[in-house]
Amino acid sequence: MKNKFLIIFCIFIFAVTNGVCNLWAQGIQDTSQQTAAQQAVAANASDLPLKKVVILTSGLAYYEHSGSVNGSVNINLPFKLNAVNDALKTLIINDPSSANPSVTYQSENTLIQTLRSLSIDLSDYPDFATFLLRLRGVEVEITTSSVFKGRILGIDYRRVSDNAFSGTSIETYLLLNSNNGMMNLNLNEISSIKFTDNAINNDLNRALDLIASSRNHFSRRLSINLNGSGRRNVSVSYVIPSPVWKVSYRLDLSSQKPLFQGWAIIDNDSDTDWNNVELSLVAGRPASFIQELYPPYYVSRPVMPLSIAGTAEGIAHERSVPQPVYGMSAQSNTAKVELESATMADSAYMARERTVMTGGAVQTAAGSSAGGQFEFTIKNPVSLNRQMSAMFPLVEASIEGEKFLLYSGSGRHPRLGAEIKNTSGMKLPAGPITVYDGVYAGDALIEFWNENEKRLISFGEDLSVTSAVSDTNTRAVSSVRITAGVMSINRNITFVKTYTFLNTDTSAKKLLIEHTKTTQTELVSPNAIETTASAYRFITNLPSNRETTFQVSEQRPISETITLLPLRTESLISYTSNQEIPSNVRAALQRAVELKRAVDAADIEVKEIDSQRERLIADQDRIRRNLEAAGNQTQQGQEYLRRLVALDSEIDSARTGLNDANNKARAARTAYENYLNTLNI
Repeated sequence: MKNKFLIIFCIFIFAVTNGVCNLWAQGIQDTSQQTAAQQAVAANASDLPLKKVVILTSGLAYYEHSGSVNGSVNINLPFKLNAVNDALKTLIINDPSSANPSVTYQSENTLIQTLRSLSIDLSDYPDFATFLLRLRGVEVEITTSSVFKGRILGIDYRRVSDNAFSGTSIETYLLLNSNNGMMNLNLNEISSIKFTDNAINNDLNRALDLIASSRNHFSRRLSINLNGSGRRNVSVSYVIPSPVWKVSYRLDLSSQKPLFQGWAIIDNDSDTDWNNVELSLVAGRPASFIQELYPPYYVSRPVMPLSIAGTAEGIAHERSVPQPVYGMSAQSNTAKVELESATMADSAYMARERTVMTGGAVQTAAGSSAGGQFEFTIKNPVSLNRQMSAMFPLVEASIEGEKFLLYSGSGRHPRLGAEIKNTSGMKLPAGPITVYDGVYAGDALIEFWNENEKRLISFGEDLSVTSAVSDTNTRAVSSVRITAGVMSINRNITFVKTYTFLNTDTSAKKLLIEHTKTTQTELVSPNAIETTASAYRFITNLPSNRETTFQVSEQRPISETITLLPLRTESLISYTSNQEIPSNVRAALQRAVELKRAVDAADIEVKEIDSQRERLIADQDRIRRNLEAAGNQTQQGQEYLRRLVALDSEIDSARTGLNDANNKARAARTAYENYLNTLNI
């Protein structure tokens, strides 16, 4: 009996930690005090059967529950934790009899906050000693070998020697203030503890009930309360996250009219079994987002001073300005709801039954437009257990198609390919295609495929054909123009790509070349049969046992602008010798070279005369300083005076020559500038 209470204590800790507290809750009345009438209502409100599921390629699914109910009912809908926000954002209740429907649910922090508000706090899953320590002052009745009644003082931990194992252990004692005085009771020797205060017992049982009800940390329930009367049909719908539905196709190219088949792959990852539900699959990309509606949100508020005696602050309020009214009127809102409902409707389906590739018949999905999307509805009701996946026929049709090789400019071998046209009458989502040509031929991929649209697919390589690609480019002047002293030279860069193919097969082959466009170029030759955003497409034939070349030429125009006036003579001469420039332009530039040479010669003459004048002025200054040193009365001074007079005469002559040279240079420059500025060729 010594360890009896220790075993009970361990069971208690396990129960609290895992949210299942049957040991403490057994025999206690339900603290929710649910009435018999309420229980009857809950029992009567069995979950509305799931009738319709619409899965979208955007990672969402529309669920619709509908059925007949009687009187006031309470409908419980389970949701995964990550789906609660979307369920709260999209939930629609349709009950013609209930005027005040409501939805209640356990908030994200309801459990923790409620547990903390009770007199017994189990919010942090305390151990038994901590649990008792938090109840200091509470009166308890304790049973060991005897029965003691008293109030909890605290917990004491003692180190005890253990001779059997040559070590020590820690034992826990409860400090109790009893009628017989203070006592130390070893928890291992206590067989039961009972609280004498019923309020504490009630709080304990309520805490255990809360923990038990929330034992599934990954699921939440929305409780829909419909306070109606009489029997009527009700429906509840919502949109929640879902695995995207996938599609895979099969294409048989062995017949003259290729056979095309598609299968939809879906996953039921919900916690609800699908029993004879109407299943629709929507291909499209609607806008969708998550908003945190489930967790409580608290707004920060400023702390204001107390309103006590004092004067009011003077505030100048701005005058009101009429604001535009945003949003829709009640009528347009109604139209929006009708449009959204129509998106999920399944009317006007284009039912088609096709011959399967094996020669039998299969019922495929019916397709219809749904707003800006496309909806497929599985013809027969679908049953699929929770956490299971399945494949359903989506489309089957004979389509138009042609086989050929496809080369996109890279790789050693062209790819086996085909051009197919969607004549199924349906818009088809992107997916993989398994291609058969008598036997399995390979796999291909296709993007969203609209009705009557042609697409290229490729599914392997043709090893009997090898390929090589080479690139060259050349530049050539296309035109030269001179206007107002500015020369514009237009050139074309020609890019030539040469494709070489060697067909070693005994039969000729048809090849489609997909040539990637060169940036900022225009196609010169040959003409393309098709053009895409990034490529030109050409068709050519590959004779058997022969090498074939195919060239594609593109041109890119470039322009060069040169202002002629500031050019040096050597630069002008280089243009006159460029044979790419037309002869009349070269002749005009040759005349400009002659005028520029005259300008250069005049400038040289000005510089020479000016340099000579500067030397004379420097000599004059030097002799004047010598004269000051020698004196004008000495013989040397008289010689300096004579030389100064002679220098004055030479300087005057140089000044006259410089003026003439400057006038000549200005005239030469004016003639050069006038020639270029008026040249138009």
